[in-house]
Amino acid sequence: MTCTLVTPWLGRPLSPRSEPARGGVDATAILDWGAPVFELLPTRAAGEASSDHLRATHRTVGARIGAVYGLDDTQPASSTLRRGLGSCSQRLAVIEACARRAGIATRVEGLVLRGEFWYPRFRYLRPFVPDRVLLAWPSFLIDDAWLDASVVFSGTGCAAPQPFTNSGEETLFDAAARAPISWAPSGDPGCLDLSGAVVHSVGMFDSRDELFAAYGQTLRRPVRVALDPLLRRRRAS
Repeated sequence: MTCTLVTPWLGRPLSPRSEPARGGVDATAILDWGAPVFELLPTRAAGEASSDHLRATHRTVGARIGAVYGLDDTQPASSTLRRGLGSCSQRLAVIEACARRAGIATRVEGLVLRGEFWYPRFRYLRPFVPDRVLLAWPSFLIDDAWLDASVVFSGTGCAAPQPFTNSGEETLFDAAARAPISWAPSGDPGCLDLSGAVVHSVGMFDSRDELFAAYGQTLRRPVRVALDPLLRRRRAS
């Protein structure tokens, strides 16, 4: 039995929002790219393509920020960067902040995933995995077109990618760089089809701040406060 009492929005209608999401480059409480710590990261070179800059940023963030199981999706990107540790969501937020700092607009889609998707990673904590997990999945405005994060990070992708098992050292953050991820059913053999994990989408939002302000995080605050100090130090493995 999974834990159903810790998710604040469980049971609420989660119909997709109808308002268009324009995204943006402004700093936010989470995407606080104006913090001095961001000056330690490479800046976008003159004439460098947006996609090249984002792939390089993904590699830099992956090398500098170790993968752990942090639970606070609203943690400022600057805090994650200073700590050198972060969850997939927190590391993606750092990339979004870097993108905005470079003048590349970002937005996110709110995806409600099945709790079972995380079972392989939390083998001994299954009873505490919520039935539903809210994921903020980013996209970037490149050459006047919105591109999914994994399409940007993976470049040409892989003709026949190995399945993503959500276990071991490879996290969702890492998998996004080896092949495009499809959150909707796809017959493309070059994609990592993760559509089976998706319950539904709550739509596009201008920023992850806006998404979590609208729906809250997966876990209620008392649960996060109790568990985060332990999990945010536990390395993904």
